[in-house]
Amino acid sequence: MPESAYPMARVAALRIHERFEQLSTASRAAGSYPGPCADLATLEAAIDVAFWASLRREEGFAPRVSLAFLPPGSTSGPLRLSPPLLLTPQSLTRLAPAVDRQGIHLGVWHEDGTLTAWGATHHLPPFTPVLDVVAPGLLVVKYTRGEESGKFVNIAVIEGDQLKMIDPRATSLPECPSRLTPLLGIEMQFQSEDAPGILLQFAVSMRAHARGGALLLVPSESSSWRESILSPPGYVVSPAYSAVPVIPTPGLPILDELRRKIESAAGLTAVDGATLLNDRFEVLAFGDKIIRRRGASPVSQVTLSEPIEGAQATVVEPALLGGTRHLSAAQFIQDQPDSVAMVASQDGRFTVFWWSQCDGMVHARRVESVLL
Repeated sequence: MPESAYPMARVAALRIHERFEQLSTASRAAGSYPGPCADLATLEAAIDVAFWASLRREEGFAPRVSLAFLPPGSTSGPLRLSPPLLLTPQSLTRLAPAVDRQGIHLGVWHEDGTLTAWGATHHLPPFTPVLDVVAPGLLVVKYTRGEESGKFVNIAVIEGDQLKMIDPRATSLPECPSRLTPLLGIEMQFQSEDAPGILLQFAVSMRAHARGGALLLVPSESSSWRESILSPPGYVVSPAYSAVPVIPTPGLPILDELRRKIESAAGLTAVDGATLLNDRFEVLAFGDKIIRRRGASPVSQVTLSEPIEGAQATVVEPALLGGTRHLSAAQFIQDQPDSVAMVASQDGRFTVFWWSQCDGMVHARRVESVLL
């Protein structure tokens, strides 16, 4: 395959191929056999094609497409093209609308040194590499844990000339592990094959409505958080609405019902103001305004981190995190250290706030790289 015209394609392919080699080795050591992994040249060529395609338009629309690296014989019931299509930025842009639905992947593989698209599939074997074209110049590389879980784990985010390799040890922070318990659903995806955590699903749904929003997770055994909410509140939910199924609906799979209820609850965060959720995952109110607790000092510094390899936690002024939502969330956590705040920006950034007992200040964790 020819050398790519996108310099980051070579850099990203080297790092990503190395990560998949590590995953393959670990999988075999655990007694399972992962499917065939794309070679270095295939990864580089696909990243190059996907990047240039992301900058094109088809009838005014930017392409959004998911490329799965696997030969057609390794999946069940695929849609196959005859002959396979030579994969170029032009052909990928034209083909993208046909595979734009969630759960559909364009199958790509190499034939005699040529990158081709052989068709489409819903079914991916475990550890299948996937390259998503998310937005112009924005690509995400991930893999699936298998059809049954339907769960993907992000490996890398490529944005223009920037490469962010996700740190698989993201949960192994050196600080106060007990304070991270509510967040494990977001970053434990690297270590668990179970269904995605509830907070992870909330985060994905909050980003999906693209309006921005704030979610406050407060303790159910305390009401001190009320001191940080403007009275009267926005919209009170009475009785509290459970975001997890209490009594399963007959005929509806429990995971589908969970997702449906989370979608309903997370949609409330699109309303201006914060949505309040207790640690039993019951929605208490939404559209609430956060205020500084009487007698409390303004938040002046926060620790900022990101689950990216090589990233170092830094101490910054909260105003540098974003707009009013970020500042008010940081203030809320400083005043209510037993709570957790999740903030989605309209531009897709996602930040989780909690109180770090080790640092003695609010910790802000940027996690959009694991949510794309």
